[in-house]
Amino acid sequence: MYVKEEGKIWLATGGRRVYLDPAMANRHGLIAGATGTGKTVTLKVIAESFSDLGVPVFLADIKGDLTGMCKPGEENKHIRRSIDNMGIPEPFGYTSYPVRFFDVYAQNGHPVRTTISDMGPDLLSRLMGLNETQSGVMRIIFRIADDNGLLLLDLKDLRAMVQYVGDNANEYKLTYGNVTAQTVGTIQRALLTLEDEGGNVFFGEPALELADWFDWDENGRGVMNVLECQQLFQKPLLYSTFLLWMLSELYEMLPEAGDLDKPKIAFFFDEAHLLFNDAPKALLEKVEQIVRLIRSKGVSVWFISQNPSDIPESVLGQIGNRVQHALRAYTPNEQKALRYAARSFRENPAFDTERVLQELAVGEALVSVLDEKGVPTMVERAGILPPRSSMNAAEESEVRKTVFASPLYNKYLNTFDRESAYELLTAQKEKAAQEAAKEKEKLEKEKQKEEKEKAKNKKTSSRRTSTVQKTINTTFGSIGREVGRQLVRGIFGNLKW
Repeated sequence: MYVKEEGKIWLATGGRRVYLDPAMANRHGLIAGATGTGKTVTLKVIAESFSDLGVPVFLADIKGDLTGMCKPGEENKHIRRSIDNMGIPEPFGYTSYPVRFFDVYAQNGHPVRTTISDMGPDLLSRLMGLNETQSGVMRIIFRIADDNGLLLLDLKDLRAMVQYVGDNANEYKLTYGNVTAQTVGTIQRALLTLEDEGGNVFFGEPALELADWFDWDENGRGVMNVLECQQLFQKPLLYSTFLLWMLSELYEMLPEAGDLDKPKIAFFFDEAHLLFNDAPKALLEKVEQIVRLIRSKGVSVWFISQNPSDIPESVLGQIGNRVQHALRAYTPNEQKALRYAARSFRENPAFDTERVLQELAVGEALVSVLDEKGVPTMVERAGILPPRSSMNAAEESEVRKTVFASPLYNKYLNTFDRESAYELLTAQKEKAAQEAAKEKEKLEKEKQKEEKEKAKNKKTSSRRTSTVQKTINTTFGSIGREVGRQLVRGIFGNLKW
């Protein structure tokens, strides 16, 4: 366990030992560097140290090599060199960690599902590639569903709701705003694309409960919640939106905690640049807001990317702990990024930060953390300590064994489809059509009997006005009373229960 007696995490060793103060970890962190320079090892060492401190961890596993955390590491020449050079006490203590695997596609972990209502209109609009106007209509659709207590659980619910709002746009124009047939058609086409990309797999129930992440083993170590992302990462927009949804769910579910001696949970966001690529300004502002505010709820967020310049300055300014591995600078843009990375550190007079950034060996990094007063320390050139769990990916059989043994296995195994917007709208549409047919038949009979009574016919005719709409509105009213509560949405429009 790389923890000093005072409870600080021993992270690296250079001219001196570098310790990360857990009390300052909720000021967030950045792990950056070119491909192959050691970012994954740094991520594992920090995650293992949090687990040892009793802090649960969430990790996105893009390359599949984090699965090895479920089994003990083995000595090799690189680890032996680190043990000898860094003065690490022996025996080194290789160990496995308590790991739970999750997978959106339910192939190598517990299924990760959410509902349309839970994700909310803002993140869903980004996932579907909608523009500002189309996103505004999506918010109207969600608002109408929320106001009438209609849950949108899966894609067929949303498709039915979009169609319903489009068919009755004039009824809602004054209250909610204009909804054009063209925009409705665009949203429907985007839904078809989302369905083709596997939307039916990850929208539905049982939805993931993030409270399940907060668990510990018999020794008090925090559970490692690993999301298998090798397949998910092939769709970068889906990957980044899903992780952002998870982060926003953490924000909404956790109460204010103030200053803690260690985080409640550590969240590692690999390939973080995907979160910000082509993101609209409004979304970036919300990301900045959530990163700024979530630390008061005890969440430590770590962004992993190739270069600090991948992260917007508004977000980068919220990051206090930084581990920068080597950067290459062959082109003018790369040289500019190198200078940017070097200037983000508090200068150490012992060396030229910009020059050293290009000289760092694999496993070495420039490290600056916050001291107990929240002040960034001078940057240190240091070697990152080796991880205690396996550096190699676990065999598929080992992953499956871990999944089967998990207490969450039965909870998320089977899907179910309860009554929601699709079923209610379909049933009421059929009921309304039947009542309209009965009324039409009745009116025809009355017309035959009372053909000469024009005034009465006129009165009877007025009762025909929007029969389908009246029936559905009546049903919405009863649904709202049955739900017995108001649906409230959070910072990204995701559902708050």
